[in-house]
Amino acid sequence: MQDLPSDRDAIQALLDFHVEAGVDLALDETPHNRFAEPKAEPAKPQGPKAPPAQPAPSPRALPKAAASAPEEVAGMAREQARHAQSLEELEAILAGFDGCALKFSAKNLAFADGNPEGRVMLVGEAPGADEDRIGKPFMGRSGQLLDRMLATIGLDRTQVYVANIVPWRPPGNRTPTPQEIAICKPFIARQIELASPEFLLCLGGPAAQNLLGTKEGILRTRGRWFTYKAEDGREIKALPTLHPAYLLRQPLQKRLGWRDFQALRRALDGRE
Repeated sequence: MQDLPSDRDAIQALLDFHVEAGVDLALDETPHNRFAEPKAEPAKPQGPKAPPAQPAPSPRALPKAAASAPEEVAGMAREQARHAQSLEELEAILAGFDGCALKFSAKNLAFADGNPEGRVMLVGEAPGADEDRIGKPFMGRSGQLLDRMLATIGLDRTQVYVANIVPWRPPGNRTPTPQEIAICKPFIARQIELASPEFLLCLGGPAAQNLLGTKEGILRTRGRWFTYKAEDGREIKALPTLHPAYLLRQPLQKRLGWRDFQALRRALDGRE
């Protein structure tokens, strides 16, 4: 740094020179490029230490049976269903069966409703929210429509037996997977055997395809009589028809459902 003058007038003259040159602040003996230096972050006040983060709770582990291979679980289902000698015993076995993961997301088992001694058994696909809450199949809007359709041919739930292929509600009312259906199928097959209806009404495409082995859509199979072959060798007359939930979405198709129920009435009367 250059030597400063000793007399007061000279120092004042030097300061005036720097002010006129635009220098109004002296920070250090050496120049610094302040634009190139990072800005210092202001210090944050220290508060109380936050508690250490807790690990997220792990989801409830499924029982070993539900985590097994679908083929293995379906074999377990067939073995257990075969031992049921009554519908009450079958329901108890199903309530204790841990092989289907749907059981652990559903509120209730929706096993059946109506009269198991009735001549007609109706089988749908899976329970919805109302059925899951109440624990019986066809309790919501589709169930109310089903009751009205039955009433048009002189039937009610004291005269028919109602069930689903899958007795537990899939989360969010999604469609059951093929694996879930395969696991539950031995139970509905045994349920049909034990109820031993004279007529089987398949409500919707999934029920018709899984019980009757048809690959065609419900609009092609509805209204046509098929033969359901039970594992005990018994043959049951089966009629596919449109699911009430579908009819709620497509009300113009109710005329087709009406025709199918009229065909069932004629069969009950021996005219089909």
